[in-house]
Amino acid sequence: MTTPRTTLTATEVSAQVDARHWRVLLNRVHAAFHTGSFERGLELATRIAAVAEQLDHHPDVHLTYPRVQVSVLTHDAGGLTAKDVALAAAISAVADELGLDAEVPVLSALEVAIDALDIPAVYPFWRAVLGYVPEELPGADDPSPALLDPAGRGPAVWFQQMDAPRPQRNRIHLDVTVPHDVAEERVAAALAAGGHLVSDERAPAFWVLADAEGNEACVCTWQARD
Repeated sequence: MTTPRTTLTATEVSAQVDARHWRVLLNRVHAAFHTGSFERGLELATRIAAVAEQLDHHPDVHLTYPRVQVSVLTHDAGGLTAKDVALAAAISAVADELGLDAEVPVLSALEVAIDALDIPAVYPFWRAVLGYVPEELPGADDPSPALLDPAGRGPAVWFQQMDAPRPQRNRIHLDVTVPHDVAEERVAAALAAGGHLVSDERAPAFWVLADAEGNEACVCTWQARD
């Protein structure tokens, strides 16, 4: 039987949460609810806080006009667990009681990827200049090569090991993680806007795209990663 601290795969979580509201992006499950007003959003956030206290499991809540975005992760497990599935279900129930609809297409998670030949040499610079902190992975023997905004607002920065210099291409690119059922539409929109496809070899995990001058971005999903 699954225990609250047993991590679940993205496939398992996607199958268990309410598909009207929730999508797995990176290592969290996310939802966005259209509230239409700041006051209505505050009401939703307050109700979410109440169920989070009842379940002793607390999400990140971002209140703006005209929506509330929520993300859930079991921090001490370093991933998604049954606790997250249960909290997502409780939040969905609150949204239904308030008559609020989800806005799946607005969901995304942004990362900045830096290709490096010597990650230990460049890592301290980026940690210092950004004021970021190392990502902590419970149970990992080595520290993660990722840096996170301690305020939880800026994009994560991670370092990709290069095996040889590649002066002909950019060494910093954006990874844009979107809901799996939005990815192909996002790729098509980028191509229609003047971009071109560099590679779809690893799709649906990610598509590599570039703008008219060759600056790259990857559109990513959780699929094909379990």
